[in-house]
Amino acid sequence: MTPEMIYTSLVVLAVLAALASNRVPAEVTMMAALVAVLVGDVITVEQALAGFANPGLITVAVLYVVAAALRDTGAIYWVAHKLLGQPKSALGSQSRLILPTSILSAFLNNTTVVAMMIPAVQEWAQRLKLSASQLLLPLSYAAILGGTCTLIGTSTNLVVDGMMQNRGMEGFHIFDMAWVGVPLLIAGSLFLLLFARRLLPEREGLVEQVEQAREYHVEMVIPEGSPLHNKSIQDAGLRNLTHGYLTEIQRGDKLFTAVGPDQLLQAGDQLAFIGAPECARELQRVNGLIPAHGGAHKLRLNNHQRCLVEVVLGPEFPGVNKTVKDTGFRTRYQAAILSISRGGRRLPGKVGEQVLRTGDTLLLETSDTFVEQYQYRRDFMLVSPLSDSTPPDFSKAPLATVILVAMVGVNVIGLVSVLEAAFLAAGLLLVTRCVTVNRARMNVSVNLPVLVVIGAAFALGTALEQSGTAAWIVDTLLADSIQSPWLALLLVYLITALFTEVITNNAAAVLVFPIATGVAEQLGVSPLPYIVAVMFAASASFMTPLGYQTNLMVMGPGGYRFTDYLKIGVPMSLVALAVTTSLIPLIWPFQATQ
Repeated sequence: MTPEMIYTSLVVLAVLAALASNRVPAEVTMMAALVAVLVGDVITVEQALAGFANPGLITVAVLYVVAAALRDTGAIYWVAHKLLGQPKSALGSQSRLILPTSILSAFLNNTTVVAMMIPAVQEWAQRLKLSASQLLLPLSYAAILGGTCTLIGTSTNLVVDGMMQNRGMEGFHIFDMAWVGVPLLIAGSLFLLLFARRLLPEREGLVEQVEQAREYHVEMVIPEGSPLHNKSIQDAGLRNLTHGYLTEIQRGDKLFTAVGPDQLLQAGDQLAFIGAPECARELQRVNGLIPAHGGAHKLRLNNHQRCLVEVVLGPEFPGVNKTVKDTGFRTRYQAAILSISRGGRRLPGKVGEQVLRTGDTLLLETSDTFVEQYQYRRDFMLVSPLSDSTPPDFSKAPLATVILVAMVGVNVIGLVSVLEAAFLAAGLLLVTRCVTVNRARMNVSVNLPVLVVIGAAFALGTALEQSGTAAWIVDTLLADSIQSPWLALLLVYLITALFTEVITNNAAAVLVFPIATGVAEQLGVSPLPYIVAVMFAASASFMTPLGYQTNLMVMGPGGYRFTDYLKIGVPMSLVALAVTTSLIPLIWPFQATQ
């Protein structure tokens, strides 16, 4: 080995150790590695920065804008509610969970889909008297499997496709992965339906229960023209909320207190809910409900400017010992009080008639500038915004859905590339105000660490090639003992799968890519089967919570331990290995190169 190869190998080993320890943020680790190979003269400045201009990385960034629009318009929640339905058993829940999750993950960011589904899964668990741990890991696995079915389903596919194009190879079309991805989805789904209930634990999650949280009394109204008119409470999705429950319905002079799931709703009904602060956020996402007592729509705020904020009244609050109505709270603070909690208990009755006391906790619907304006004022002892509490603009959900379908359609028929289709879709969503520039920028910023990891990983992959380390690894692995292209494919898959379990999936794909192409070159066959193997192996992270972000997201809510992932993840990984390594050579044969 040359000094350059030794130096590059040490950098790669240090990266693997840092990522596996999970003590240093992945983006910091990868940028440090980029600087190391740059300062060590392994690559040039142009090569170090080339990854940040890669088409795959740019496509991932643009798709974050598309995902933001689908969330802000409520299209995601609408589709999920329609597809999930109301299952009545554990098996029914798992079967209804896998299909919609995988379909959505084929076209949307996996993280967004899983974040949206977690509350629905927790609601199922409550209603069916099941442990959420029986459903949440299958949710993550379904998102992973669905993402492998299309080119845009996971960032890993886009990153590898971008590396192919950088080498002058023709990129994949959006549904090329489906020839292997769909059979893998079917096989993985059958495995989950047959064995998940036996292999997964029944354990309490780490989420606080409603009765342990600050409790509020929230009232909502069904306005004229609401899609909830003449729907039952069950069909409206109000029977089993995650963070609260429906207590009564006021209809004119009639008060319904023992409301059953088949009770029909009517326009003008006033619904009373009891629950945690998050209950108000949950109710905002139900298309057809508005706050009963002066919501933020009376403040003339645009939808994207609205958010939920909790405040604790201080001793210098000017309205202490006065009713809400007398304080002129809405006019003074440009905020609408949704509910009041005192000593952790809700205050029933009309909000406007409540007498405010020092220490009362108010749940407000207000503008996104409220926190900045009042967090240091003596009126309030505490000002705390609820994360992701901007209500969806359901009126634009159909338009956002049409644009998403059009984005996929124009790429399928070959009019434009994936990147061009994503740019056009993002532009249309911005022009039609399905998402604002600020919200789009915010969504990309939140996911910026992922983009940094991808861009920096390209530099490390280039260093492996330029230093000759990748070629040395290929020679060492094959060592003239593996002449079978299929055995070499199996080896490439196993190396990628091992890497993706201990480091990020994108970093694993970029690091193994030059090794995979080197194996194909030494055997004198087409590199396509090996590249596709890297794609699928990098996404097939089932054995640890570290390799894929969705696995980590469900760990807390499901109360999972590391051993739980191994128990179900090892056989799941074997299923993925068998399906992919069997089908890839049939779709992309080992053709000899000239």
